[in-house]
Amino acid sequence: MIKIARIDGDGIGKEVTEAGVAVLESLDLNFDFYEAEAGRECFEKNGTTIPEETIKVAKNTKATLFGAISSTPGEKSPIIVLRQELDTYANLRPIKSFKGIDCLFNDLDFLIVRENTEGLYSGYETIDETKDKAIAQRVITKKASERISKLAFEEAISLKKESVTCVHKANVLKKTDGIFKESFYKVAQDYPNIKTNDYYVDATAMYLLIKPQEFDVIVTSNLFGDILSDASAGLVGGLGLAPSGNIGDKHGIFEPVHGSAPDIAGNNISNPIAMLLSVSMMLEYLNETYWAEKVKIACENVLEKGKVKTPDLGGNNKTMDVANEVIKEIENLI
Repeated sequence: MIKIARIDGDGIGKEVTEAGVAVLESLDLNFDFYEAEAGRECFEKNGTTIPEETIKVAKNTKATLFGAISSTPGEKSPIIVLRQELDTYANLRPIKSFKGIDCLFNDLDFLIVRENTEGLYSGYETIDETKDKAIAQRVITKKASERISKLAFEEAISLKKESVTCVHKANVLKKTDGIFKESFYKVAQDYPNIKTNDYYVDATAMYLLIKPQEFDVIVTSNLFGDILSDASAGLVGGLGLAPSGNIGDKHGIFEPVHGSAPDIAGNNISNPIAMLLSVSMMLEYLNETYWAEKVKIACENVLEKGKVKTPDLGGNNKTMDVANEVIKEIENLI
């Protein structure tokens, strides 16, 4: 029995999580889902965006399937809390072009590896008594920088990629990004067969627009990775097709990159593909590589055929229509 924490969250998070669970339950595997709460609706109900019970549930399972949440002003972010509590120190964001999708580039297949526990998202913010000035601390440590760099090189080997690029701003952030860059090259010495280079984050943003094919694996800090990965999703069709995995040594959290989209919530027209690809990443993390590949290929086939698609891709189908079509494709593949 595979224990999975299920956190639907808010808005379309509920719809896409339902689709993800439907696909998982269609597989020849035994899952035990443990439901938990987080997000704005949770705050309105319980006075907290993420109860201790939710953290406990996530810690007692190997993987967490996370939908989407609406932000709650002045309150802590549930996903950031979970990442820190479970020490899922790496955020993996595959950027891939899909046949059947009209996008800027048709030949992209690279991975952004983002440090997930510190940087400007470390949570250390203060404001002075006059409320005229706020200060956020950017925390970068050698331990976290070396750990994320090592994972990036291991991912390059696993994906049969030739190069890893370190993205930083060490010319301005001399101490913090100095540590990040130095740690990257220290780890690189253990991987002599992998090509390495490094770019400033602003230059990387330009290169992603004009020559994204150059990249195999990108490793970077928390804020830079957050921005670059969302921007890169725009190269291949948008956030509705963008999965992600938060990976640690003991736990994994898997979520679509998009938000809770309250403007369309309840209409059941949200695109579940990002969630279903996140499900594939979760299965890979759980060493269920056979089923991970089947779910991934099924999603790709549904996108390429283009017969069943949600409004964001120019169709008129519902969320579960797409999920059911993916399930049919999986059945055809086995």
